[in-house]
Amino acid sequence: MASSSSCSRRYDVFPSFSGEDVRKSFLSHFLKELDRKSINTFIDHGIERSRPIGPELLSAIRESRISLVVFSKKYASSSWCLNELVEIHNSFKELNQIVIPVFYGVDPSHVRKQAGEFGEDFMKLCKGKNEDQKQRWMQALTEVANMA
Repeated sequence: MASSSSCSRRYDVFPSFSGEDVRKSFLSHFLKELDRKSINTFIDHGIERSRPIGPELLSAIRESRISLVVFSKKYASSSWCLNELVEIHNSFKELNQIVIPVFYGVDPSHVRKQAGEFGEDFMKLCKGKNEDQKQRWMQALTEVANMA
């Protein structure tokens, strides 16, 4: 199975991030460097942000060798980011995808434990959501934040 998952990679890197926090600062510089090194990175221009993650985004996540998750202050206040994270976590478990967490202006333990301001934003987002959804998000946050 490992060989079949490694030959269908369309992208080298899939970045998951809260655009509000990092798009014009950290991420723009990082993406420019990846491009300079001819690293094929998924760019989400023009994807409509709807509740469920669309098939285009799902396949981009699954067809990437590496997912780079940029945890920032607003990451946990976005159901879009958290749904992406669940899919990235699934790709890690099922397809042996490499996942690299980056902590940008946020304490890693706050992400792991959904604590501090990060946790407060997460709990606000979880209001009205079903318990199953909340548990999937919590598991993905904890496990991805624990990756070295």
